[in-house]
Amino acid sequence: MSAGDSGDFYDGVAVFRGFGSLMDPSLYVPLPDDWIIGVADIVDSTRAIAEQRYKSVNMAGAAVIAAVTNALEGREFPFVFGGDGAGFAVAPADVAAARDALAATAAWVRDELDLTMRIALVPVTAIRANELEVRVARFAPSPHVSYAMFAGGGLGWAEAAMKRGEFSIPPSPRGTMPDLSGLSCRFEEVPARRGVILSVLIVPTAQADDTAYRSLIEDIVALVERSPEAGRPVPSEGPGLRWPPRGFDLEARTGRGGSLAMRRAGLLVRTLFSYLIIRLGITVSGFVPRRYLAELADNSDFRKYDDGLRMVVDCAPELAAALEHKLAAAQAAGVARYGVSRQQSAMVTCFTPSVARSDHVHFIDGAGGGYASAALALKALPGERRGAPLSA
Repeated sequence: MSAGDSGDFYDGVAVFRGFGSLMDPSLYVPLPDDWIIGVADIVDSTRAIAEQRYKSVNMAGAAVIAAVTNALEGREFPFVFGGDGAGFAVAPADVAAARDALAATAAWVRDELDLTMRIALVPVTAIRANELEVRVARFAPSPHVSYAMFAGGGLGWAEAAMKRGEFSIPPSPRGTMPDLSGLSCRFEEVPARRGVILSVLIVPTAQADDTAYRSLIEDIVALVERSPEAGRPVPSEGPGLRWPPRGFDLEARTGRGGSLAMRRAGLLVRTLFSYLIIRLGITVSGFVPRRYLAELADNSDFRKYDDGLRMVVDCAPELAAALEHKLAAAQAAGVARYGVSRQQSAMVTCFTPSVARSDHVHFIDGAGGGYASAALALKALPGERRGAPLSA
């Protein structure tokens, strides 16, 4: 694809349904050479989670996606939510806007959440110079949204380079605000209905055979999909709601203009209004509460692939044990490395650009540490794969 038309690349990536197909190499298309990878994560997220600040950590990761989406005026681009961070890719024409949004988000995270966010922009050419690849696919969990899947080892390499201080960009000056319109966390934690909320990370080892690794991921996905003892964490009727919402202060900090006290006061009124119309099922200006809650469940990103499988599932303890046993055997055989985290509830962070549309997206993580806690096991063991986990 030439540089002149690479901006339309993502629009041309075919959307697939059926998560069981995620390891099919034919679904993944290489990013154009002139695209840029953006990566962000929270420094020492483990400590923040130990301090019970996991909602702030998740909000920071989702803020990256919200800010870049708003900066690109709603144009679709590939992104992935990682719990304590995010990754994305943009065309050359969108790099300046994405850079400003990323820098402003890091400043907001520092100023409003008292957390430190690392950020970097990595050229795809730099990844390929290190004999790695960045390929993307588009998975649609519902007819309304699609999420990017990343393969090839390149996104993981970009994250590691960022942590080494390479390709980093500084945060904006104090007081700079990104446009976080649509970002919220008004819903209650979703309690496990089957016994446990299990957050899972699986990545290939350095020596893994592609066929064996692909077979492992397909088996894990099939085991979850076919079991009556496992499912998505968010029920079809949506998560619970209370007023004022527990994430009230975090959402107030996403607003622009006026003092924080003024934003809190305005948000109290708006959240009370939304609480009442959802509770009473009242249709207002194209917003149909029952439909929105059903779409929230359908649109949730509780499973994804970004150089490794990420899942947050509601399952029976026996199934969780069976999954861990299978993964431990795969790790002992040198096929994959894994991390899991058990908790009693899941957490939802929402990005709803318009309540009248169906393309709102919802980021799912475990409420007791989730992906960040599961990643501790990965950090404890050497040998994470640097090569492509899917054959071209």
